Amino acid sequence: MADESERAVQAAIAAEMRLLDPDVRASPVLVSELLDPEFTEIGASGRRWDATSILTVTSAGSVAPESPVKVSEMAGVVLAPGIVHLTYFADSKGRRAWRSSLWRMTATGWRMYFHQGTLAS
Repeated sequence: MADESERAVQAAIAAEMRLLDPDVRASPVLVSELLDPEFTEIGASGRRWDATSILTVTSAGSVAPESPVKVSEMAGVVLAPGIVHLTYFADSKGRRAWRSSLWRMTATGWRMYFHQGTLAS
């Protein structure tokens, strides 16, 4: 069971890192492959997002950072079969935030179901 849990956490981490890749973020098609249709986010700005609004902004090119997000302290835990919770610290051009994501296994692979960012000093 531990191996299965570790594989699930590693798969969610790989998907999270892919979603943070500037080339992926610049492609609405690639982003949509990683977001659950029921996706919601409470951004570090306090704004609430859904999959449609994220894809609209992504396709406008204003979400993709100019440089990669620096990630540290990535950790994950399996909450239930097919559900992984990730936490990490992100620095995007000096904007620092704690991040929390819920990933769930679907028929098409791991997809982000929920994300929250909290600004940090």
